[in-house]
Amino acid sequence: MLQATGGAVLAATAGAGVWARLAPAAPPRPAESAGERESTEEPDDQMFVHVIAHPDDGLFFMNPNLEQAIRSGARTVTVCLTGGESDGRNAARGSSLHDRVPADRAAFARARDNGLLAAHAQMATGDREGLWDEEALTLLPGFQVELQTLRGAPQHQLIFVELVEARAVYQPRATSLRGLWLGVVDTLPTLRPEGSPVQRRFRYTRDQVIDTLAAVLDRYRPTVVRTLDPDAVHSPKRPPAASDPRLVGPRYYDHQDHTASAHFTQAALARYWGRRHPGTTIVESYLGYELGALPHDLAPAPARRKAALLDIYGWADHRPCADPAGCGDRKMGGTALHGSPHNWTRGTRLRAPGSNAWVRPTRDGRLAAFAVLGGAAYCWTESRRGSGRFGAPVRVGGDMLEGQIHVVRHPDGTLQLFASRTVLPDAGTDHRREVVTAVQHGTGPDGVPAFGDWVSLGSPDRDPVRSLEIGFPAAVATPDGTVHLFVRAWDGGIGYRSGPHGGRWSPWDRLEGPVGTLKGSPQIVDGIDVCVDSDGLVHLVAPSARTVQHWVSKEAGRMPRPGAATGLPEAGGPVSVTPLDDGVVRIAYRQSETARVLLAERQGALGGWRVSAQCARVGGYGRVALAPVGPGDRMVLAARDDAGDVRVAMAQAAPKPWQLCKLAHSAAAGVAPDADGRAVLVALGNDGKLYAARQQKVGQTAPFQGWRVQAGSLERTGGVAPD
Repeated sequence: MLQATGGAVLAATAGAGVWARLAPAAPPRPAESAGERESTEEPDDQMFVHVIAHPDDGLFFMNPNLEQAIRSGARTVTVCLTGGESDGRNAARGSSLHDRVPADRAAFARARDNGLLAAHAQMATGDREGLWDEEALTLLPGFQVELQTLRGAPQHQLIFVELVEARAVYQPRATSLRGLWLGVVDTLPTLRPEGSPVQRRFRYTRDQVIDTLAAVLDRYRPTVVRTLDPDAVHSPKRPPAASDPRLVGPRYYDHQDHTASAHFTQAALARYWGRRHPGTTIVESYLGYELGALPHDLAPAPARRKAALLDIYGWADHRPCADPAGCGDRKMGGTALHGSPHNWTRGTRLRAPGSNAWVRPTRDGRLAAFAVLGGAAYCWTESRRGSGRFGAPVRVGGDMLEGQIHVVRHPDGTLQLFASRTVLPDAGTDHRREVVTAVQHGTGPDGVPAFGDWVSLGSPDRDPVRSLEIGFPAAVATPDGTVHLFVRAWDGGIGYRSGPHGGRWSPWDRLEGPVGTLKGSPQIVDGIDVCVDSDGLVHLVAPSARTVQHWVSKEAGRMPRPGAATGLPEAGGPVSVTPLDDGVVRIAYRQSETARVLLAERQGALGGWRVSAQCARVGGYGRVALAPVGPGDRMVLAARDDAGDVRVAMAQAAPKPWQLCKLAHSAAAGVAPDADGRAVLVALGNDGKLYAARQQKVGQTAPFQGWRVQAGSLERTGGVAPD
């Protein structure tokens, strides 16, 4: 186990309990000097802001991460934008009670708020009956919102804005967050729940909603902002008719309030970052109803925990209630695990699936790691080859970047960065997403890579609305210097461009395939990866419904084409690929339903795929980082566990036991060999700092040393801290 103090300690552990068995956070440890001593995160250095549309959104879509943040002892605030008042009847639709319950939207909104307070009290203190202190808070002059502070854990708060909801999942409604975002209506009213400390209703303009969220960011200065999915995938079903042409658009898998709430949050972040130098803000966006169309990616135990909290929210425990409005959402209560939202409890996915290529060696052999903070890219570089110690972060530009950076290493050792970027709507500017890139043009005096301007590579879908659904880039350089870029396209296929030495790009085109996809669901699920094998062939892998898809070049330097059906088990998340010797490639991913990490191989040019090994159960979700370390089939893996911490394992013919590297982190961990052949593990902590751990020595059984953190200022424009 990688502990905060003491040398290297190896603990072989098969898995983690549900949310680390909900153990209280350890007391803070004394801070160590930056970059020179083993360290761990401090709760006081983390601040989480969660923005949701309806009271149950965080419980359905952000857990287990939501509860892990709350249980850590860090400061957390959840902002609920709408009242979620629906039809005002606190009874399940289709039940015998529904038509007999009077419609009272103010009472139903209060009942949902009460259920959310109980579920959050349970997450924070283990006591659903925990008391809350309420007040009317002014974030904007002339406006009030409801602020609730948990008395037993005052670092945990909820803010209710109580805007009127759309009252329909996809049916176009002018009076809605989406209508306000698109300019169909000038203002959106609030709904004052019964008993609210806010004394009257308000009407918000589009700018005032953005300013309200920006004021939340100014007030709390978060290190992590979590939103719902801003870029939902369209459904093949016919879109509904709309009375206003501005409301016309595809029908999506998600709720329109979810998408619009995320758009408002993106605009607020842009406004917040524009008022100051970007800080250590990490942004995570969680898929909503689309989970119901994707393979389950959580193991049964965390799914049951998720459902138990939703049952508290839904008042399924029938606890005594002193509020005449009710103490939960009976439309959902008791159905969390076995009712219609079953698939939502069995999954949690980030829109940005993480990269398997965000740490790479520079030309001189030092490792460089890249991450997105405050919408911009930052670089940490090893202070010297094989040191395992990284200098202060250096800003390498970009704006409104999302997810993780994908790094390509050219044959001459120079680096090229790829990322996804959102362009927000403005006068004469369409709301769209695009792929951007920056190429290394030299090295600073202290050895830090220097990059040119970020350049837009556009989107495989020129239509701005369709471009919002593109995925996150994966790219690779072939031995002749050609860079191939791949990204999931609007139609569920793969778009690509190629350019010699990462420039003079070809037009966007589509790969042939895929094969064996499930009709009526998203085809290729985002979470692709790409590599070049020892024979120079390009391999692209992607998760899809029922199996893993594979494309491979027929000849070195050629564009990959669909390979034979892999026959591999269904993936519950992204797929990572790495080359081994003799044309062999290996992938790592989580199997759906169980979250078990599988390793699969393809033997040479004519070989078929087979599952070669499975790791001990570790739970968790998301991408499994994978990299070769040493000769033959030696490799290192890293994954998130059920507690939200990093696990790392070495593997050769079979994976070794997982080592627990206790660190709550964002997105995917990264792994790479250093210049001496030792495996290095990196992760971006929820405090916005880079953490690194290195093996004591080369070898498959060598333990990892403790985490080292570089706490340098993000305001630097170049250079690294002295070793």
